[in-house]
Amino acid sequence: MSKLKDSRRDFIKRASAGAVGSTIVWDAASYARVLGANDRVGVGIVGFSERSQEALIPALRANAAARNFEIVAVSDIWRLHREEGAAFISNLTGRTVAQARNNDELYEMKDVQAVVIGTADHQHALHGIEALRAGRDAYIEKPLANTMADARAVLKVAKETGRIVQIGTQRRSGEKAIKAREFIQSGEFGELTQVQFMTNANQPMRWRRPKLVAALRREETDWNRFLMGRTKDEWDAHKYIEFRLYWPYSSGIPCQWMVHQLDALHFVTGFTRPRSVVAQGGIYSWRDGRNNPDTVTAVFDYGPLDDPAKGFQVIFQSRMNNAAGGSADIYHSINGVFNATTGKVSPEGGLTERYAKGMKPTSLSPGSVFDEAKLRGSGELDMLTHMRNWMECIRSRKQPVADIQAGYQHSVALCMTIAAMRSGSRATFDEAKQEVILAKERML
Repeated sequence: MSKLKDSRRDFIKRASAGAVGSTIVWDAASYARVLGANDRVGVGIVGFSERSQEALIPALRANAAARNFEIVAVSDIWRLHREEGAAFISNLTGRTVAQARNNDELYEMKDVQAVVIGTADHQHALHGIEALRAGRDAYIEKPLANTMADARAVLKVAKETGRIVQIGTQRRSGEKAIKAREFIQSGEFGELTQVQFMTNANQPMRWRRPKLVAALRREETDWNRFLMGRTKDEWDAHKYIEFRLYWPYSSGIPCQWMVHQLDALHFVTGFTRPRSVVAQGGIYSWRDGRNNPDTVTAVFDYGPLDDPAKGFQVIFQSRMNNAAGGSADIYHSINGVFNATTGKVSPEGGLTERYAKGMKPTSLSPGSVFDEAKLRGSGELDMLTHMRNWMECIRSRKQPVADIQAGYQHSVALCMTIAAMRSGSRATFDEAKQEVILAKERML
């Protein structure tokens, strides 16, 4: 094992024990009580970014007054973001918020009972561990983790501490996913045979932030805290700001887009992970220094873990260089097609009398599972509902709709995909060890 892997493993162990970058001994028990209906919940924002500004903070703010929540602090290792975050929140709320240079300072603030974590992909799990060990409830952006070591570590700490964790896979809170789940699990559609997921765009500057890269100065941030033991890379403003384009900070398309669709699949079907994955990715258009692919195709085998004779195939296809097809979730059975993006159900492609050969032909009637016109552009509403669910669960101590287990499950599927894509081998999963396994190559 390399020294880098040893370093990363040691970092995870120290994070799980609550000892990363700090000599503070957290009194988590003092935060473990159930909050009363009249107690204010102070929230800290961990990482101020476009995602925080455009989605997380507005969703929190929209639900705050009715539930007696208040944003009281922002933590960011980059001075510019920290100051911009504090100003943005103050302008929004009319109140001054505290600024923390890092999470050690944040968790010294006794008026912070919960945090919203919107940092880089590789930081989510470890920032979550810091929060949970500090006795805070946490909303953690997706993906929960993009390595199995991180996924296992945050799951362990979440179970040990009993804190309320909501993962930012907000489709679970949306009416589209709820209606799709009811329809698929009713049995009316029949057994699934194949599911097709697409997320396509044509955006050369997607995830590029040249103005922020130019503004970043090493002396104004903490590069080692950004790395969190993931690499020993020398200072690189591109990797700091545009992390989505560079492994091992992110896998790009799988971390950012695929996770949403696979998590929705888990929610709709009840399956928790694929049995196997094969995947390929390449840089076919945007040869601009990135090392994450601009085009990805992954094929998954889903089904009962104890019955390989049953199941269905999932195909995820995504490109950043041609927007044709947009984004879509399409389910197929022997009876027809269900478009979970539009809500339309059709007997198209179903078994006809001519080919039934004694079997029962398709009797699926065309229709709609939900009214697309009413739900078009409902992503913002999903976000509001998802944040509200987390806030309500902080008070009730019930598990939220996208709990730590759901996050762990999408992390397993993600890690299998990354391993398959980067190795070119089929990835499976060792249930006993909770580890991704790569198939040994055989000559034919």
